[in-house]
Amino acid sequence: MPIAIKMPALSPTMEEGKLARWLVKVGDTVSSGDIMAEIETDKATMEFEAVDEGTILSIDVAEGTEGVKVGTVIAQLGAEGEAAAPVAAAPVAEAPAAAPAPVAAPAAPAVLISPKAKKLAEEWGLDISAIKGTGPNGRIVQSDVEGAKGSAPKVASAASPAPAAPAAPVATSGARVIASPLAKRIAADRGVDLAGIKGSGPNGRIVRADVENAPVGVAAPASAAPAAASVPTVDMAAETRALLDDRIPHSVEKLSGMRKTIARRLAQSMAEAPHIYLTVDVQLDKLLRLRGELNAVLEKDGVKLSVNDMLVKALGKALVAVPECNVTFAGNEMIRYSRADISVAVSIPGGLITPIVQDASGRSLASIATAMKDLGARAKEGKLQPGEYQGGTASISNMGMMGIKHFTAVINPPQSTILAVGAGEKRPWVMPDGSLGVANVMTVTGSFDHRAVDGADGARLMSAFRELVESPLGLVV
Repeated sequence: MPIAIKMPALSPTMEEGKLARWLVKVGDTVSSGDIMAEIETDKATMEFEAVDEGTILSIDVAEGTEGVKVGTVIAQLGAEGEAAAPVAAAPVAEAPAAAPAPVAAPAAPAVLISPKAKKLAEEWGLDISAIKGTGPNGRIVQSDVEGAKGSAPKVASAASPAPAAPAAPVATSGARVIASPLAKRIAADRGVDLAGIKGSGPNGRIVRADVENAPVGVAAPASAAPAAASVPTVDMAAETRALLDDRIPHSVEKLSGMRKTIARRLAQSMAEAPHIYLTVDVQLDKLLRLRGELNAVLEKDGVKLSVNDMLVKALGKALVAVPECNVTFAGNEMIRYSRADISVAVSIPGGLITPIVQDASGRSLASIATAMKDLGARAKEGKLQPGEYQGGTASISNMGMMGIKHFTAVINPPQSTILAVGAGEKRPWVMPDGSLGVANVMTVTGSFDHRAVDGADGARLMSAFRELVESPLGLVV
């Protein structure tokens, strides 16, 4: 009996992936441990190994296919000569067969119309098939709709739903309710009947303020709920595109899995974690001198320390000194870490990834430098394993090499602490003897999850970090 090979979950958070490349073909014999395919997750491209041995009977998902759900059958394995079982082919074949009647529906998109023109035509109830377009390839643009307002016939089907609705609201208005997409969405979320609201916008158009200021009495009755539910929710992406002027050249790109993950996690962080920001200025002169001395010694070993390597060590030691910031808020519980694993933000093509330096406080500076060189290189190649970028107890993001003096960073959930490091630059500085001089100074801002970290504890961490950087011998002892 054939064995179904399914899309694996290559990380705890993976829900879907891209089948980047097949390394086997139908008829090949594989053994346990053989590499069968390369699968692209939201953060890396990983090799997929065979668990069983046998002959590849079929490949059910072509390479290059995106959005393959975890658990989907991607290939079948069996004995040589054994027939592959019909798996995903049946559901795929049934879908087109079940839709012969609506074949005429795709004819509608034959009318070329800009988003802004389509939106206007729908608001006025105009039949777009009767409007002649003056845009490229006969495309209907906004001016065509405005010019046809008095002459183009109304859409006949628009009036048909009226008799099915309760008589009172529809009979009084006759025409369809004119409302902005945002007003429609807010009304649907709040259960407000737009027919009972007087619009304050152009031509009586209902805008956001009208819905938000609507009295409680205009809430949609229970009988109207099914009709309201049938109104499609406004797609924010479509609404944004509709605001683009037809004359502005633009392109629309599909989001990569990495970008979707970044968007979801950062939105989650800002929505759930109340951020508190604490900023300090840190003198770098002693750290820069120590770095030069250490690099002279380490050069023969092929190791070169960067300032960021030393800052990773400083953050690790500061977290051990102030463990109240080395935590995760978990609802009714607080997770306290006994080791500082630092996630380091690394920019890669198409997004951002945070490889982890484990036990940053306990490792030597040379070990951190070697680890970061390896992690950074493999991050840019998409070759990191999930355990090398998932987890960590706190993060550091350094944009100083790009000349950014000061910024705030979004906390990397489920962590509670992230440091944003700015550029080092020469500034006026009060020296230990009270005289005014010039020093290399950088600005560092810590972002803390205020549910887990009190302001005083965050301030202690920032103070400990500054002391380690300004007295850097503490990083090597």
